[in-house]
Amino acid sequence: MTAIEVALAGLALTFALALLRVGIGPTLADRAAATDVCLYSLVASLAVLAVSQESEAFIDVLLIATLLGFVASVALARLIGRERE
Repeated sequence: MTAIEVALAGLALTFALALLRVGIGPTLADRAAATDVCLYSLVASLAVLAVSQESEAFIDVLLIATLLGFVASVALARLIGRERE
């Protein structure tokens, strides 16, 4: 196995465990954090694939996905904060 295959396998395992947490998470905050982990493991997988194929075409997609994930995390954190008040 090459290092790229090991990295992709680790990221797939991370995604699977986070997806399990989304399903069984007892609170909304647990589910939100697990969803973030799912998104960023997908982004990291795309980055590994971009490196393996020596392609720069994925960079824009990675930046936009990361930015959208960050904005969604902030919005969800504010929503959870309002529910507690």
